[in-house]
Amino acid sequence: MPASEKFEDWIGRSEIAEDILTPRMAAHMAASLGAQGVGVEPGDALPVGWQWMVCADGPAASELARDGLPERGGLLPPIALPRRMWAGGNMRFHQPLRVGEKVRRTTEVKDIIFKEGRSGAIAFVAMGFAYSGEQGLAIEEQMDIAYRAEKMPGEAPPPPVAPPAEAIWRRTIEPDPVLLFRYSALTFNSHRIHYDQPYVTEIEGYPGLLVHGPLIATLLFDLMRRNTDKPPAQLSYRAMRPLFATAPFEVCGAPGEDAKSCTLWALDPEGAVAMQVEVGF
Repeated sequence: MPASEKFEDWIGRSEIAEDILTPRMAAHMAASLGAQGVGVEPGDALPVGWQWMVCADGPAASELARDGLPERGGLLPPIALPRRMWAGGNMRFHQPLRVGEKVRRTTEVKDIIFKEGRSGAIAFVAMGFAYSGEQGLAIEEQMDIAYRAEKMPGEAPPPPVAPPAEAIWRRTIEPDPVLLFRYSALTFNSHRIHYDQPYVTEIEGYPGLLVHGPLIATLLFDLMRRNTDKPPAQLSYRAMRPLFATAPFEVCGAPGEDAKSCTLWALDPEGAVAMQVEVGF
């Protein structure tokens, strides 16, 4: 039986969560990102990516696995691959969520795919999210989660990819442990790779704390916000190499020649692309 067939019953499973998008939440995110000029009062539009702090899952401590994430089962398929990471996804925007309003998020398992990667078996779980505010549907998103085997000694990082264009917009980010801690707290993310130095180096075999994929994406979206007032209609994002809280990295961007799009990317300290975002206005 193909591995994917073992988990067919998980496809289509869904759950609903509700939350209040409080001014305090928005103010704390703005302070953590250094997002000056963002409105955080009731009625202000929520910037792109900030919806990830709304309707955050809150499993009991007894329900967490060794890595700090929820145990498999329930909505998440019980895939027996220990490392879980954020791979990318896409969003479509209908209207902004607004500070102070009640938000409903519907989550659904869209697909489960197994592949063989450079370092062994890998599974991708596509999660669908629909965020609705008091005026109706605001954001549709698909997020792809990768499940991988234990990191092998000497395992090489993904091959470097050069920047897609000459950067017109650029900002240097200092990813210190405080930034990672605050983002974890805002999104209620207890994954130990973002705050537990002994765990991430001794158990998962990384050189330092990993910067959250959604945090990198949110910093890229914030770079776009700083340089254009055009609201995105849709975007796609892909994580390509990890970034660590051991050295600064850059978020870069360039508008499209047609003025209807832009490309955003994050560069690791070696100048390779760590994440890329394609935006259509």
